[in-house]
Amino acid sequence: MASIHIDLLGTETRFVDTGRFRTRIITVENDKPPLILLHGGGGHAETYSRNMMRLAEYCRPIAMDFIWHGMSSAPAYSDKGPDEDGNWLDQFTAQVIDLMDHLGIEKAAIEGESLGGWIAYDMAVNHPERTSKVILNTTWGMSLDPSKVHEGDTDLDALRQTSVNALMNPTRELLRKRLEWLMPLGGVTEELVDLRMALWSIPQTRDALIEYYKRLFAPNIGEFYFTEDEIRRITCPTLVLWTDKNPIHGEDAADRLAEIIPGAQKHIMRGCAHWPQWERPEEHDEVVGAFMQA
Repeated sequence: MASIHIDLLGTETRFVDTGRFRTRIITVENDKPPLILLHGGGGHAETYSRNMMRLAEYCRPIAMDFIWHGMSSAPAYSDKGPDEDGNWLDQFTAQVIDLMDHLGIEKAAIEGESLGGWIAYDMAVNHPERTSKVILNTTWGMSLDPSKVHEGDTDLDALRQTSVNALMNPTRELLRKRLEWLMPLGGVTEELVDLRMALWSIPQTRDALIEYYKRLFAPNIGEFYFTEDEIRRITCPTLVLWTDKNPIHGEDAADRLAEIIPGAQKHIMRGCAHWPQWERPEEHDEVVGAFMQA
């Protein structure tokens, strides 16, 4: 029977301490172009456990725990505003660049899912010299033309409620409900619930994530979103990787992103929700692998 452990056979898990951040990574070491894999809010590097070995046929995959997530460090949150350098979302990007510097990676492809996509925008827009390609996987953190893109407010309310409930009282039932928000079509395994419970029960991680969700749902969060004008500045090769059942932002968001990003490719994965790399790993890896080799 497939399991996270079996999926990760052949990979290496380690901690990278740069002095500024301590980051847990899962990687397959080879001499191919690097692809840094960024998970969503509340997630962890194992978000990509089903993909690592197949992706290693095309690239050097590096999945990481964001700060305040998984088993990475939990520095103090910045209280700078959305228009100030070094705000709390910039801290995620600083972690990615710090890791790249430590590993001797001058330029990398970035795949970001949900929150990870928010940071992928930042890398592509504001750090193009460090970003070779970008894969926007069911991303968050963008403000798109409301006349062209519908945003699911009820989906957002459900995410807020299930996330906070599961953090305040991390029972198996509530953690499963939170994971089923990501994958309502199926795919949540008992092992994945066990893993999420273990990580969300770490006191440092739990406290940091409570603060993360507090900031994520703050009234001014929209001021941190990337605008269409900013997204248009992406010049590196871009793949918009979306699903037909993605909560909050549907296929119209993918259409709009592909329209405004010069030369962007688009691929819609059918029968998936918010974790396509887990729900349909073979299709995800084939599409991402072809993009990496192009």
